[in-house]
Amino acid sequence: MALRHAVLAALLDEELSGYQLVKAFDLGVANFWHAQPQQVYAELTRLEKDGLIAGREVVQDTRPNKRLFKVTDAGLAELDDFTGTAAKPSFLRDDLVVKVQAADHVDTRTLIARLTERAAMAQAKVELFTKLLHTMRAGRTEEDFLRHGERIGPYLTCLRGLAFEQGNHDWCERAITVLREREDTRAGQ
Repeated sequence: MALRHAVLAALLDEELSGYQLVKAFDLGVANFWHAQPQQVYAELTRLEKDGLIAGREVVQDTRPNKRLFKVTDAGLAELDDFTGTAAKPSFLRDDLVVKVQAADHVDTRTLIARLTERAAMAQAKVELFTKLLHTMRAGRTEEDFLRHGERIGPYLTCLRGLAFEQGNHDWCERAITVLREREDTRAGQ
């Protein structure tokens, strides 16, 4: 997947400025596609040049003017073509996993500290996703929303983000428990 498709998908619901898009990326799209703000801004320029989004200038009295972007028909066609292509399998590329791979040869206390940090970050994301899902449902049950909700795509991707972060949290906690138990066993010998 190219960044262009992630940006196009993020612009489907409403016109956004570059700043708003970066914020939307942080809350939603970053769950499945990470990009630095400067990458997002550069992609907006390319997408507009390619006719896949249209930008318009909004004059503001008390702040600098801003540009708002929306997906064009050509952009929708691009997303439709992208959706029709086979998805590449995902893969795990995580420096913490490499550190755990070396668990038998490194300082266990340091490794447990890194796992504890990651578990806390994952838990914070779990809480964020849970709140976002609740907000998206707007008082409806999940089953009702999944059957009758207006925009199901963002909800489903948020569910995937929740499962991913819950999995990260659970794995970190399990690894911490195993490492501590092994440390205690060695200390008791």
